[in-house]
Amino acid sequence: MKYEPVIGLEVHLHLNTKTKAFCGCSTQFGSEPNAQVCPVCLGFPGSLPVYNQTALDYAIKVALALNCKVQEHTKFDRKNYFYPDLPKNYQISQYDLPLSMHGFLDIELGGQEKRIGITRVHMEEDAGKLIHQEDCSLVDFNRTGIPLLEIVSEPDLNSPEEAYEYLSTLKSVIEYLDVSDCDMEKGSLRCDANISLRPAGSKTLGVKTELKNMNSFKGVKDALAFEIGRQNKLLESAETLLQETRLWNAKSSETLPMRVKEGAKDYRYFPEPDLPALIITESKIAEIKNTIPELPKEKMRRFIKDYGLSEYDAKVLTASKWTARFSEETMRKFSAVNKKPVANWIIGPLAGIAGNKSCEISALRISADQLVDLIELVEKKQVISNLTGKVVLEEMANTGKHPQKIIEEKNLAQISDSTSLNSVIAGVIKENPKSVADYKTGKANALMFLVGQAMRKSAGKANPKMLQTLLKERLDSE
Repeated sequence: MKYEPVIGLEVHLHLNTKTKAFCGCSTQFGSEPNAQVCPVCLGFPGSLPVYNQTALDYAIKVALALNCKVQEHTKFDRKNYFYPDLPKNYQISQYDLPLSMHGFLDIELGGQEKRIGITRVHMEEDAGKLIHQEDCSLVDFNRTGIPLLEIVSEPDLNSPEEAYEYLSTLKSVIEYLDVSDCDMEKGSLRCDANISLRPAGSKTLGVKTELKNMNSFKGVKDALAFEIGRQNKLLESAETLLQETRLWNAKSSETLPMRVKEGAKDYRYFPEPDLPALIITESKIAEIKNTIPELPKEKMRRFIKDYGLSEYDAKVLTASKWTARFSEETMRKFSAVNKKPVANWIIGPLAGIAGNKSCEISALRISADQLVDLIELVEKKQVISNLTGKVVLEEMANTGKHPQKIIEEKNLAQISDSTSLNSVIAGVIKENPKSVADYKTGKANALMFLVGQAMRKSAGKANPKMLQTLLKERLDSE
């Protein structure tokens, strides 16, 4: 490609405090519109803000987890602009003295690790929410004043795939910290992307476009891919690129112009006069640092060491805090030294069921003890087959019943007596004379076809190993 993309991401994160950033209003999601407001978050004259201590602690925690330098001296600023969802006509944010700076987050893509710089993590408050209807727009101020973190990356990302991996890794870290639910559907995590193209090998940045209105990581990836194509086409035809803000339209899969991009001077930042500067001591930083749990990358390395898992399996199992917790409990209860069967069941069929139900694995009606019992039944290769085990697992997720009870109720126990299996084999041989003839002329694959037909005839209940042995003996003796 003649031009290379340069991408930086701005992630806005709701902190899951019980009350708002500068007042005592609830942050609960889903309440009646404008039911969680007061003179402070609505900006009434004479009302005075007081910053939420828990929000500050959470902010420091995130900054430290992202390897940022937390500043001893930080302050709030007013970011001035008019928009219907901003009742004060300014947002309390941070400008020249942010909470923290100069961090990094390591990502991995295609087996290669890359370090993405974090420019800053700073504190601010959220605006309200506009609801656009056919003949009017409504505004809900419940979200106004909810504590936000803005996490700004360096322009170190060079593809939509890297951006997707960065967001996935960042979300995983934040979930482990337990400071936000990271729910994009609720607006708890939002992302804007800055993208420009420059000649391959150049160090000079091109004209930047800011992309908004992306409500999923896939949306970010798709919007960036479209924008790369759009900008490349304009540059190839020597047309002018504007520095602007564009909206991603997921229905038409394109970006559309919104407004000319503002600069810092347009916001007329000045220090927030109603809030004192914050002094963050070394002892406070040390205290919060001690509350940071084992993070995904550390847990992944431990899973490899403690449970003998591959790097791929360990990475998948530890990407989600809840999956990691469930996986570890299951592996500890699984008596065999080789934990690979546990990883296979969680990454494969269990993750598939959770995906279909749009929930975390830990939210399914399956306990670690029940999953261990199912895996051990399958591993014995006498009670149920792997295929039947998946049927049982689905029923466990739907009913919460123990696997043994499901096997008994649905008569799913594996057929292992030779009389019953020979009866199945006789039927298969009679119904598939061509495959029998193929086997006798030396075509080994014909045997596996006949085994498959026998498994189907037994509704998956035949012991596959025993079935294959008996079938081969029968064919070789005829």
